[in-house]
Amino acid sequence: MSLTALLADAATVHDVDGAFALADRHPDAFPVPGCGRTWSLWQALAAVAATDLTVARVLEPHLDALAILAEADRAGHPVDLAGGGRWGVFAAEGPGMRLEAHASPDGIRLTGRKPWCSLAGSLDHALVTAWCGPTQRSLYAVGLGRANGVTVDGTPWLARGLAEVPSGPVTFEQSRAVAVGPPGWYLERPGFAWGGMGVAAIWYGGAVGLARRLLQGARTREPDQVGLVHLGAADAALHACRTVLADAAGRVDDGSADGADGAALALRVRQVVARAAEQVQTRVDHALGPAPLALEEDHARRMADLHLYLRQEHAERDQAALGRLVLDRACGFGLGEGTQA
Repeated sequence: MSLTALLADAATVHDVDGAFALADRHPDAFPVPGCGRTWSLWQALAAVAATDLTVARVLEPHLDALAILAEADRAGHPVDLAGGGRWGVFAAEGPGMRLEAHASPDGIRLTGRKPWCSLAGSLDHALVTAWCGPTQRSLYAVGLGRANGVTVDGTPWLARGLAEVPSGPVTFEQSRAVAVGPPGWYLERPGFAWGGMGVAAIWYGGAVGLARRLLQGARTREPDQVGLVHLGAADAALHACRTVLADAAGRVDDGSADGADGAALALRVRQVVARAAEQVQTRVDHALGPAPLALEEDHARRMADLHLYLRQEHAERDQAALGRLVLDRACGFGLGEGTQA
């Protein structure tokens, strides 16, 4: 099905249920990354995000979970679990919270709390990281709901952005689970980097949605030179996003985005896209002033949604991680590996 048809359908979606249904209606629009159509996947995610960032935010972890399960199967770690339905990925850690996995006579059980579990109350299953030893984590597939000892904590979700995607803590009490790969596999697999770049594609789409409002304003009222500066700067920033994402998608599909190369590429791509999206937000703010933020529901929501979603990127900490990779690998800033700067 064409991207045009996907977007026409996405424009009719107004809630979480509709977002999941969108994925069901357009499975061909969302291929798994690394199988030759990564750019098509990222274009679809970006296009949906430009239409409605909340819808894309709902779709991303569901599609990521399906991609992880497919990657596990290809790697020889098939998961025998009654699947289907809605999936999420809960992999964050937080102070004072620890989820542990223990073997029991009837299989693996999860006990503890997990932070930042997006839409946990609306999902059927999740892929969850848990500690399987003092220093090792593993990935587990788990059915959600009270019947399996899974309780969504009542922490208020006060965010103005992504208001329909609550991401609070979840408590697991002897919850039955199935291991997905050996300890460490979740972080070491190539798809970890690929999924992070897929998120960046959604940031790019969210910024495109904002830039369209800037362009609309310029077409409605002839901009002065400053207005043209903002429009041109936004266009250049978005061009940079699209260029790095398209290049990265090609590298994912040709096998050159694995291991340390994939990790470095993901950090670079996320840095470029996040900084560009922030620049677009600033340009739109400066060019349009307070009126759209105060009087236009759609625009105000887009700004708030993108602001919160971008904070999923670790900003200066990711820059430091990239700097460490550059230093340790002595790479020459694209002029050839092993070249001393």
